Amino acid sequence: MVSYKRLLLNNKAFVQDKLNFREDYFTRMVDEQHPDFLWIGCSDSRVPANEVTGTEPGELFVHRNVANLVIHTDFNMLSVLQYAVDVLGVHHVIVCGHYGCGGIKTALGRRDLGLINKWLRHIKDVFRLHEKELTSIADENVRFDRLVELNVIEQVKHLAEISFVQKAWRTDNRPTLHGWIYDIHTGYLKELVKIEPGDYPDDIYMYRFDNEE
Repeated sequence: MVSYKRLLLNNKAFVQDKLNFREDYFTRMVDEQHPDFLWIGCSDSRVPANEVTGTEPGELFVHRNVANLVIHTDFNMLSVLQYAVDVLGVHHVIVCGHYGCGGIKTALGRRDLGLINKWLRHIKDVFRLHEKELTSIADENVRFDRLVELNVIEQVKHLAEISFVQKAWRTDNRPTLHGWIYDIHTGYLKELVKIEPGDYPDDIYMYRFDNEE
């Protein structure tokens, strides 16, 4: 069997399984969605957002990229984030990294890989910010895991620096920002950091809006 055809067959089995469980499984979600969560995760195929969180379609709005980065010039990510915050009204934004991340591991090296160098440079910036801590870790695997964690923490901080996130904090007291790690060895999620609405970043990143003095 050609490999892609297996996916189409799996889809038929998926549909039948869901319809056996509930006849309106699909039709009840046709008109609109009301997710409470935005998940910003890694593109890695081993970290399927809905499966690891046990959520159903409609519960989790998802954006994925290499190494789960929140980059202020990435209009794809920013568009997803603003839609989730301003239109869908999500109450939680989760940045989820994972141990064994290929993007993080590649960023630790010096090999020229072309275009993706520019993307991975943001991870190198995280390394530079925490270089003293990371270079003090003798074990290479432990250092790798720690950079994965620090990358998640930095990306959550980046969320707090975005103007429309701060505006939603002012007007609606949401969303809460979370940084999680997925352990591909065990399947468990671990919380690293949480930023509550109004827990603003350094002053230089804070915005003042038109109706404020």
